[in-house]
Amino acid sequence: MSSLADIQALTFDVGGTLIEPWPSVGHIYAEVAARYGHENLQPEKLNQQFAVAWQSKRDFDHSRRAWLDLVQKTFEGLIARPAQELFDDLYDRFARPEAWRVFDDVRPALDALRDRGFKLGAISNWDERLRPLLDQLQLEQYFRVVVISVETGMAKPAREMFQRAAFLLGVPPRRILHVGDSLVEDVLGAQAAHFQTLLLSRQAPPASGPAIISLADLERLLARSPAN
Repeated sequence: MSSLADIQALTFDVGGTLIEPWPSVGHIYAEVAARYGHENLQPEKLNQQFAVAWQSKRDFDHSRRAWLDLVQKTFEGLIARPAQELFDDLYDRFARPEAWRVFDDVRPALDALRDRGFKLGAISNWDERLRPLLDQLQLEQYFRVVVISVETGMAKPAREMFQRAAFLLGVPPRRILHVGDSLVEDVLGAQAAHFQTLLLSRQAPPASGPAIISLADLERLLARSPAN
């Protein structure tokens, strides 16, 4: 990673970086499924099956059809094929702020960065629910730019996602630092667009490469870096 002294703007991934499902995907799936007569489903098992389905997805475009397929794989072997009403209920539930938790380090970091004059943006593989969700979570106010895959017709790690953000921010890519929790989608994608990058690894630092375990670490890294 180059010197951070020239950074003028920062962009952030959203899911896993700024927010996470709460209390978990499995808890929400189990709660909604119970309304349709599928009681006593174990959140831990649903979390496991969701993780497998998520890791094995290919060409996921964040459409309702893609989400329906993922939901069906998550419930596979646990209930009969989910009714359309169950899926619609789940889809609507994850559009609400109660289904999400903003990580504790997010608002203090964004406040500090904004106060110091850094331009801030979000770049996310998400669907049409993201903008209203960011607004309801009171996060949209921080970002001059929000670039979403469903609106651009492409998804990270496509360099065009990052190039779009740089254009809208009016900042050269080399003077933008992108922070996210995916090595492929965030780090490699942003590097392909000539951004500076930091991997956010909340559980444990990776074996190699520049990384932080909290956005509080990001504040310290930029503490002596001017925003202009």
